[in-house]
Amino acid sequence: QVQLVESGGGLVQAGGSLGLSCAASGRTFSRSVMCWFRQTPGKEREFVGAISCSTGSTYYAHSVKGRFTISTDNAKNTVYLQMNSLKPEDTAVYYCAAVSRTTYYIPWTPESYDHWGQGTQVTVSS
Repeated sequence: QVQLVESGGGLVQAGGSLGLSCAASGRTFSRSVMCWFRQTPGKEREFVGAISCSTGSTYYAHSVKGRFTISTDNAKNTVYLQMNSLKPEDTAVYYCAAVSRTTYYIPWTPESYDHWGQGTQVTVSS
């Protein structure tokens, strides 16, 4: 059974940094795409960024580009999200997700992703 487990969330002051990890088990995603979404109460899940695990290509939402960095360690089957210069509006539950099939194409809609983690809370205080 495939599982994605996020860790690293917490409380940080505006301007600070936080790193999230997402460890996958049950299969490898080294030839697929993994991503991060976030969600606040009452709002739809928002794409944050994604990485093609085979090529290392990344794609970010405009709101986080230049501040957030996604990386992957295929040997550990883990994807990371390094968040710098955090803002209060970054406060959300952050989810990692993965595409099941072999692909280089990075989708940005939640429906395109087959496997999801349980989410981890990130709170940025002003």
